[in-house]
Amino acid sequence: MSRGWMFAIGFLCGALLTAAVAIAHVHYHALHHGHKALEASDAGQRTQTGRAHMEEKFSFTANGPIETVAPLFGAEKEKVWSPGWNPNFVHPLPPNDEEGMVFTVAHSHMTASWVNTELDLKNGRIQYVYMIPDAMVTVITLRLTPAEKQTKVDVEYDRTALTPDADEHVRHMAEGDRQSGPDWEKQMNDYLATLKN
Repeated sequence: MSRGWMFAIGFLCGALLTAAVAIAHVHYHALHHGHKALEASDAGQRTQTGRAHMEEKFSFTANGPIETVAPLFGAEKEKVWSPGWNPNFVHPLPPNDEEGMVFTVAHSHMTASWVNTELDLKNGRIQYVYMIPDAMVTVITLRLTPAEKQTKVDVEYDRTALTPDADEHVRHMAEGDRQSGPDWEKQMNDYLATLKN
């Protein structure tokens, strides 16, 4: 592939991800400062969009110290413990877990563009934003807390539909988020157990 095409593809991915982060930032701050819906202006009149927005949280305990557990939430490193997780890195190449990494993930017949917005492993603060065009924006926030030789992991999913057709999909995915804690805990701890053998 020529450098010109690579630059064009990189520029397009960057533009899409910049838009996703901006949208997520607006949604996050509007919703966490008391607004129930975003407003849009149309010929001087303001109307509420009423798009589905779901917030789900779960927690689990990882059987390892935070120094071992935190890096496992990097997009590349997650492949060792999460079956089926296969991000396609755009930046950096070769793939490496670092703040600001950009990658895509296939979701059924759609592709989500992901960007890491925080990767503070020392303090246990990790966040990703991803967007499925014309469907939804998702913000995933993780907070890790040391607990002797274990690590408490708090996970929050904030999902917002971008179109009326995506409202039900967002609600359906939120139901799955709500029940994800036991699966994450088992997959993580099964992997951590292999490190002790």
